[in-house]
Amino acid sequence: ILRAGLGMVDPMLELLPNAAVHHIGMYRNKASLLPVQYYNRLPKDQVAEVSIVMDPMIATAATIKAVVAVLKRWGTSKIIVVCCLASRAGLTALLEAHPDLTVHVAAIDETLSEEGMIVPGLGDAGDRQFLTPELDEVEMVANAEITRKRTLSASSELEALEQSPSKKR
Repeated sequence: ILRAGLGMVDPMLELLPNAAVHHIGMYRNKASLLPVQYYNRLPKDQVAEVSIVMDPMIATAATIKAVVAVLKRWGTSKIIVVCCLASRAGLTALLEAHPDLTVHVAAIDETLSEEGMIVPGLGDAGDRQFLTPELDEVEMVANAEITRKRTLSASSELEALEQSPSKKR
């Protein structure tokens, strides 16, 4: 999963050097805790029999559940999740939603904060890897407004497609 999972790709390729690598870009909206997909270039003409999803942390599991759903729609028949740290609640939610998964996790923390962060946790894995500075309150409000507009725009486009004559046939 972009971007936090990028740090796990090279070590996994050392173990599986002939593996094809595909990326799904998804992040968790900090306000709603819902996943937002921004990138998906899974090949349309080829489906992987086995997909290994690498995500350093599973907190609420909303993002990983969404990625697994994308992979299942794509047609993958076996999904393996590799994770460094998970909350017990997130791991439970993931396995309840997708009991057919194989999950490998190095450590489990018992608590989630009200903001949906693992406690004690390790902070944001993507921000740690890429040295992303923390946003101040003004930037967070501006980013939330941009995300809201993108979501509304995507919803409007979807509604327009559903109403188009070619869809009504």
